[in-house]
Amino acid sequence: MTTSGGAAVKSAPWKDPSARPYVQVDRVTKAFGDFKAVDDVSLKIYKGEIFCLLGASGCGKTTLLRMLGGFETPTSGKIFIDGEDMTGVPPYERPVNMMFQSYALFPHMNVEENVAFGLKQDRIPKAEIKERVATMLDLVKLGDFAKRKPHQLSGGQRQRVALARSLVKRPKLLLLDEPLGALDKKLREHTQFELISLQDKLGVTFVVVTHDQEEAMTLASRIGVMNHGEIVQAGTPSEIYEFPSSKFVADFVGSVNMFEGKLIEDEPEHVRIASDDMGGTIYVSHGISAPPEAIVWAAVRPEKIFMSTAQPAGTDNVVRGAVQDIAYLGDLSIYLVKLPTGKVVRVTQPNTSRHAEAITWDQQVYLSWDATSPVVVTR
Repeated sequence: MTTSGGAAVKSAPWKDPSARPYVQVDRVTKAFGDFKAVDDVSLKIYKGEIFCLLGASGCGKTTLLRMLGGFETPTSGKIFIDGEDMTGVPPYERPVNMMFQSYALFPHMNVEENVAFGLKQDRIPKAEIKERVATMLDLVKLGDFAKRKPHQLSGGQRQRVALARSLVKRPKLLLLDEPLGALDKKLREHTQFELISLQDKLGVTFVVVTHDQEEAMTLASRIGVMNHGEIVQAGTPSEIYEFPSSKFVADFVGSVNMFEGKLIEDEPEHVRIASDDMGGTIYVSHGISAPPEAIVWAAVRPEKIFMSTAQPAGTDNVVRGAVQDIAYLGDLSIYLVKLPTGKVVRVTQPNTSRHAEAITWDQQVYLSWDATSPVVVTR
């Protein structure tokens, strides 16, 4: 697994039973009246990780982040950072810094003064402040912009000033709330890799809140997917994408085609599903834990579906349909194919050749996929 360049990804401490978590959330609940924003969450985050909390608006991810920072107090449960109970400790006494979505830069201060502000508050000697600020500005490639005011900077530059200000105090843990939300797509992608590189150099543990799946997949050593105040699955980006634990996770992370069906053959090394949804049978080359004739869902990612005008061999994992819509995105094309059952299947194909045989609107095509491609979920 090499999603990001950090050592935490290569060593995978979460798989080591003897590894000590750096941040431990132990059965934490946060209630506002009768509403539970965070519901009995337990989580272990290890030193040097970039851990992403991913979920839709209102799922509880920012509330959980604010409890890690000390800006909210848990209704029940405990939070430990580096082995110390931080549950009731105020923000200014925690080895934590938080970078807000708005960046919250002081408009009357220049870049250098903004970055130095927290160090001055801590009464660090002037010479040390100057050295630490200069080093940090060089690290975020803003050394030449030290005397500029925030309004004289681009969105990406302001984001890096906020990051430098958060990191210059050398926190053990940096909390980032939608850190790249204000940037345009191209700048966001560029900054994601800069953030990974910076975190790798400094070794600070990052916890990032985002609703952007691509951002989480790019940045994270591991992702915690949240829904209704609960973490429904935690794992590496490839585990979350390739082995979702539920329909919600499969549907929320990336695009997916979900075929409902009944389990008609259940063997240790394979299962077969009869799907009225698809209008055929689905063969999966691994066993699952479900009773005979259980209702299950086979999740097939759009990029794992083959599309052709010629009928493939076999009857499992093969269906015919008509191309209803096409979206050309340059590097790939998205096809919406309507099956005789009425279900619309999403297929993506890379545009590897300029002169490939064109499949066009209303054309009859066959869709097929390997037996290893579907993931069967039971809830």
